[in-house]
Amino acid sequence: MLAMALWGNSAAAWPSLKAAWQNSNEPGPPSPLASALRALAPELQKADETILLNALTLEGQRRLGRFLDGVLAYRRYPGARRSSDRPVLWREGTTLLRDYRRNNDAVAPRLLVVPSLINRYYILDLEPESSFLADLAARGYAPFVVDWDAPGPEEQTFDLTRYIAGRLEGALDAVKRQPGGPIIIIGYCMGGNLALALALRRQSDIAALACLATPWDFHADSQAQAQLIGAVGRSMDPLFQVLGEMPVDVLQSFFAALDPLSILAKFRRFAEMEGEQARRFVALEDWLNDGVGLAAPVARECLTQWYGENTTANGKWLIAGEPVRPERLNIPALAMVPSADRIVPPKSAMTLAQRLPKCDTLTPAAGHIGMMVGSSARAKVWDPLDAWLRRIAAS
Repeated sequence: MLAMALWGNSAAAWPSLKAAWQNSNEPGPPSPLASALRALAPELQKADETILLNALTLEGQRRLGRFLDGVLAYRRYPGARRSSDRPVLWREGTTLLRDYRRNNDAVAPRLLVVPSLINRYYILDLEPESSFLADLAARGYAPFVVDWDAPGPEEQTFDLTRYIAGRLEGALDAVKRQPGGPIIIIGYCMGGNLALALALRRQSDIAALACLATPWDFHADSQAQAQLIGAVGRSMDPLFQVLGEMPVDVLQSFFAALDPLSILAKFRRFAEMEGEQARRFVALEDWLNDGVGLAAPVARECLTQWYGENTTANGKWLIAGEPVRPERLNIPALAMVPSADRIVPPKSAMTLAQRLPKCDTLTPAAGHIGMMVGSSARAKVWDPLDAWLRRIAAS
């Protein structure tokens, strides 16, 4: 619908564009559109309006066609995501703990990796050549990852306390029972929030905490937008009550709204892709479209409290009745804040880095998803993380 509105009505938008061009010399700071039109003024003045409108229509149809070509090519692409063959070390309900160790090394640092609740964990193991978890194992660590899966009837009643003080503590206990060196928790995206809360509860069992692209101050970048998300969350409560969860389609809409034009651009690019580049695009896109719903109580906490009220940054986010205060973490920490993150604004994640007392901060030139699967992820993210982990394990 966005593509149709944008490119199917290019000629119809001309009267509004023309008015904006003619008013571009009005006093006051010019808008980006007015500035662009002013730069085009000499050409626009010479243009035959009939020819111009025809050209707009043809170009709009061409771009719309390329977008549709890309969507159809994606839908027709052969093959499917391979199912995980990693052994399950522990399970409770729909929550699994997958074992990525290469061997049972009695001294290898044990890594408990905590992903977000709203995307499946395998972005960390997307393909053999771009697997963060396999890379950790190859470097000599003993990685274990939480596979949340979709919430079942029991999990639909869960709030974040039951996920953290229940499931995550159970996963940590399972890791403790395995041979190995110090335990370090690594949280990615929302998983970093969960990992922090776990670390605060179990500091004596954990050597260090790494938070990768973890949001904390939800009002740091755009308070009005965050409060709007909170208001939308409150308005959706009747839906949550009926379904028991926030459906994945609603979650996808939230993410799409962050940068809707990027969706149009990426499928137009895909229409031109072939071979390895196309295969990697499909693997990532399949993961993006393979999300899971969010348990209703968790959706309420995240939308109305985190976004709407900024309870994390205000010290009012409670787990088992206790506030989650990063200032109280007395173990080494790492905050990795990707500078090109469009999902978690760097300002939001940097607030957490500033509040952790023993925190090292890295700002790789990467995006939110690119830091895990991008072509430069190994050099910009995985290698610096490895250097930090080795320093922690040796201390």
